[in-house]
Amino acid sequence: MHTIVIDANYQVLVKSGNKPTVFHDSSLTQAVDAQLLHRLHLGAPGGDLTVVQLDADLSSALPGFELASLRSLLVPLEESAFQWLGRGIQLCRWQTEHRFCGKCGSPTEPSATDEALVCPSCELSFYPKISPCVIGLIENGDHCLLARGARHPEAMFSTIAGFIEAGENAEQAFAREVQEEVGVVVEDITYLYSQPWPFPGQLMLGFTANFAGGDISVDGEEILEAHWYRYDQLPLIPPDSTISGRIIRDFVRRKQFATP
Repeated sequence: MHTIVIDANYQVLVKSGNKPTVFHDSSLTQAVDAQLLHRLHLGAPGGDLTVVQLDADLSSALPGFELASLRSLLVPLEESAFQWLGRGIQLCRWQTEHRFCGKCGSPTEPSATDEALVCPSCELSFYPKISPCVIGLIENGDHCLLARGARHPEAMFSTIAGFIEAGENAEQAFAREVQEEVGVVVEDITYLYSQPWPFPGQLMLGFTANFAGGDISVDGEEILEAHWYRYDQLPLIPPDSTISGRIIRDFVRRKQFATP
């Protein structure tokens, strides 16, 4: 049985090396004198997987290991490994944040039938929180619109993204986010694919759309700058492990294939 170990702040215990190791032998946690916060069993492909959350200084207690943030493991880990790691951390966070009922304050208990925490007093159920988001690329012939957000590295440009609001479908949310963030209008919004994004618990729904009009206008706070880029003259973009990076690279491949 493989084990993933995290600390109280959702930092991941990794064995250092060229490629960090997050899957450990189940006996590893026996060497740590710590308070057990959560132990979750996940039915991962290829065998059982246990996620253990401990309240301890794990890197000091286990020489040869160190703590890493979930985000820092996005690129070096294989996609399937990162998804299982993200799932484990999301479930630990969910159990921590819903120990008590938000309606009556009673302690919650695990459901006997669902992946839920249930209040035995008022019978309210709490499921793991998943926030649906839209993300996508605006195309205009051989050019695409890329923006640099306030939280991006200084040289990196990416796609437009945002949360779906109450009462919206995904296409409406994407059109609204585009107009709010970069001031242009889009049409022919087409769904591509999705990606779980555990920061802390989003589901990213990816789209492409065609430019329909308007001039680029950014707010200078959430989006710092945005420009049109030809497919073969792109700035630094997110890695292929992200849905934004994949959408942009798919656009580039389509244009390269179409070019005689």
